[in-house]
Amino acid sequence: MNFIDTHLLSLILFVPALSALVMLFLPKDENKLFRWFALGASLIPFVLSLVAWFRFNSSQTGFQFEESYTWYEAIGSSLHLGVDGLSLTMVLLTTLLTPLAILASFTISDKVKAYMMLFLFLETGMLGVFMALDLLIFFVFWEVGLVPMYFLINQWGSANRNYASLKFMIYTMGGSLGLLLAVQMLGVLFGTYDLVTLYSRWNSLDASMVLLGMSVYTVKRIAFWAFVIAFAVKVPLWPFHTWLPDAHTEAPTAGSMILAGVLLKLGAYGFLRLILPLYPLEAKIFAGALLSLPLLLLSSARSLPTPKQISSDWSRIRQ
Repeated sequence: MNFIDTHLLSLILFVPALSALVMLFLPKDENKLFRWFALGASLIPFVLSLVAWFRFNSSQTGFQFEESYTWYEAIGSSLHLGVDGLSLTMVLLTTLLTPLAILASFTISDKVKAYMMLFLFLETGMLGVFMALDLLIFFVFWEVGLVPMYFLINQWGSANRNYASLKFMIYTMGGSLGLLLAVQMLGVLFGTYDLVTLYSRWNSLDASMVLLGMSVYTVKRIAFWAFVIAFAVKVPLWPFHTWLPDAHTEAPTAGSMILAGVLLKLGAYGFLRLILPLYPLEAKIFAGALLSLPLLLLSSARSLPTPKQISSDWSRIRQ
């Protein structure tokens, strides 16, 4: 097996970030060079994602193209990468949308070098979430993606960009605090952050056990809601959604493309990758409560015009 075969996922993951670092050494004030270099660099992960897509064995269960590298051995964390059908689809979507977003950014004329570097770092952050099979690494990439998007909105957004970027950062980082604590708890309890191991060990705990002075039942419910809030903010699910209209309105065009196309999918991916496998019982119990949130929003929107009223108003406008 050649180098690409054995390091396919790490190449897809780190080529954008390494390319962004290379951009630091490119000549100043060469905006055209920055644009085309960033576009070319973003196409490499896309091509490699296509390689992974066509080599993926859909009849095989579990994760494929796995790679594992020692990262923080003292706490049982490693850079463990792998994809299944769900995550590979999101990897391909990310690597496809990023070059399109960069191409849509060719009209950017202010601080082009920094802009393109941030987009490449953002791509690595998003890809890391979809590839990580280590819970701590998952959280690191989850947070890494926030920083580039914050600066993209803050520096290249519209008139109200400062407010929108700050609100985006506060909501997403605030929601992640509980996730961090829950992740650390799992690592302390089991001595590992490996997702494949946690899937089996977390759900096989004896219900009579006492963890952290509480029953397993209570600990699981607390951790469940910590995960849910973090992902609900990212989806975003009502009432954690108010950052989204401001971010979409104020973000540059390419930023809105990535927000709608990939970043909002991170929350749904978190529900599917972590909450359902780690908390199947809690997900079943609280499914009704989660479903009631959008219903509350609908009940508060009774004053909105009906389709018949909209049609009548449109007819009057045409006349």
